Amino acid sequence: MTRISITLFALLASIVSMAQDWSAAVAKANGDKNFSSASVAVLLDSIGVSVTDNGSGSFTIHKALRIQDRRGALAHRVLVYDYDPLTASAQFDKVTVYGADGTVRNIDTATTCDYAAPARAIYWGARQIMIELGELNPGDIVDYTINKKGFTYALLADIPADDDERFVPPMRGEFYDIVPFWVDYPTVKKVYSVSVPDGKPVQYEFYQGECSSSVRKSGGRNLYTFSQSMALPFKSEKNMVALYDVAPKLMLSSTEKWEDKSLWFYGVNEDYGSFEPTPEAQKKVDELLKGVKDNMQKISILTHWVADNMRYSGIPMGKGEGYTLHNTKMNFTDRCGVCKDKAALLISMLRMAGFEAYPAMTMAGSRIETIPADHFNHCVTVVKLEDGTYMPLDPTWVPFKRELWSSAEQQQNYLPGIPEGSDLCITPVSDPMNHYLKINAKTALSPDGTLTGEFTVNAEGQSDGSVRSPFLQGYADRIYRSLENQLLAVSPQAILTSYTCKDAKDYQKAPIELKITFTIPSYATVGEGVIMCKPLVFSGLYSGVCSFLRVDTNIKERKYAFKDACSRYVELNETMTLPKGYKMVQDAKSLSSEGEVASASGSIAQEGTKLRAEQKISLGKRVYEASDWAQFRGAVNTFKEMTNGVLVFEKK
Repeated sequence: MTRISITLFALLASIVSMAQDWSAAVAKANGDKNFSSASVAVLLDSIGVSVTDNGSGSFTIHKALRIQDRRGALAHRVLVYDYDPLTASAQFDKVTVYGADGTVRNIDTATTCDYAAPARAIYWGARQIMIELGELNPGDIVDYTINKKGFTYALLADIPADDDERFVPPMRGEFYDIVPFWVDYPTVKKVYSVSVPDGKPVQYEFYQGECSSSVRKSGGRNLYTFSQSMALPFKSEKNMVALYDVAPKLMLSSTEKWEDKSLWFYGVNEDYGSFEPTPEAQKKVDELLKGVKDNMQKISILTHWVADNMRYSGIPMGKGEGYTLHNTKMNFTDRCGVCKDKAALLISMLRMAGFEAYPAMTMAGSRIETIPADHFNHCVTVVKLEDGTYMPLDPTWVPFKRELWSSAEQQQNYLPGIPEGSDLCITPVSDPMNHYLKINAKTALSPDGTLTGEFTVNAEGQSDGSVRSPFLQGYADRIYRSLENQLLAVSPQAILTSYTCKDAKDYQKAPIELKITFTIPSYATVGEGVIMCKPLVFSGLYSGVCSFLRVDTNIKERKYAFKDACSRYVELNETMTLPKGYKMVQDAKSLSSEGEVASASGSIAQEGTKLRAEQKISLGKRVYEASDWAQFRGAVNTFKEMTNGVLVFEKK
């Protein structure tokens, strides 16, 4: 038995011995009222890791849980664990069910099933091991261990499946781990321990919570242990940022600083030849840029060509998965891949146009911390501008969008792989006016309640992408239906009589301007000398663009940061001609909510036969701090209040 194995067994001995008697853990669970209502009480959730000099890790995952009701029994009658065979192996080592009636059932691990994991858009061969436990009853304790070897993220290098070399991480010799410490069920004890060679220092930090920790030296190795007792499920808030940004987590890495990772990422792709030009790709670049002099225009043309002409679908393509980007020949020929393939092709084409361009890693959806623990799920491009700065580009997120970097990714960390090395960067906040939606309507209300008129829709940025999508995606004969649906959402009797949209397909030329004429029979409720309705622009027209309306503002206070789809500016205006002799019963209405990051205002008033309605809202971020909630909530509620209720008009 090797020294590493001895160390790992010693590390886990005290934990594994608990399998003989769970009475102490059960007593703790029984003594805490937070456990009584849960369908499952976790007695132990433990991970033990032993790291070799090459950075590969051997993991022992040990869990014991008590079934407390039928819901828990149904949820756990089959145990499931995900792994990627390209970089890891996983198997159930021991599975035992301690019955509430005193029986002991040892489940034969030879009955384990190994299936392809469910997948959509990315088919890289991820798998699941599953084992069926049979009938479970309240009071039963399920005790199991899983042995895993390898690391988390995929990297192909033409290595035989039975070769341990596939378990070595991309940065050979470096170890990292990202350990969520939040729990799904009340947990008596949660433990993470890692044993590393003495010459491999590990930096770590525990975020958004507290834990007990220790570092011990033994046999030329360092043992790091982190634990929590009586952990409870994290209470999320609606529209909250990712759990990784607010819930307890542990991050460890033997890499000293992000610059080291940046230099490695640069080198591994240059050495592989990911961006070598090909005659076919060069011909396309020359064709696209013929006669173009402005550098920013060149960057825009190439970014959008890759974004629009490369299908998003990931399959294993041999050498070059994970951190190593597929080469130009493959990407340009196949025109199919995931984010890193799109980023790689754009880099290649930019270089063929004379620019300096490199790959960058980012984490779509959550924050990247200062500990260099590889918290990445997305690949993008950076291009060096004339002033020496690097500009991020994302061909994955901007198909048929006017942006070069999607503002749905603003306030997002990224790490460029550049020759001089880089620290973490962050994309800036995008001004709300970069994503405006402006609707201006001229309408006329007849005595029988029919509303006729026209309105124009002007939009830019992310709002432009939403309004323009019917013209660019799907079949042309569905455009009318898509536009009509906007009116049908206001009234099921609405009739779209005509529309015009100049240069609708040429989205790079100018922000969209759409004009629609319509008729809506019985739009207003009509009585004897009374008409009731609301302005058309206050009736939910293009509400799908207004993502902020889906944020729950019933929450009075927030503990955690929250997010919207994008910063946004919305302006609605309508002039409605009323039937002669009708006067608004309500007084003129005016509301406002002012703030630095969010503000809104609106008014409704009658001037002669004209009803004038307007409102504006400006929301300054995609990701907000909890302290921004009062401003955001005030602005959104002001917007909602202006659109609530109907107006009453009486004939005088």
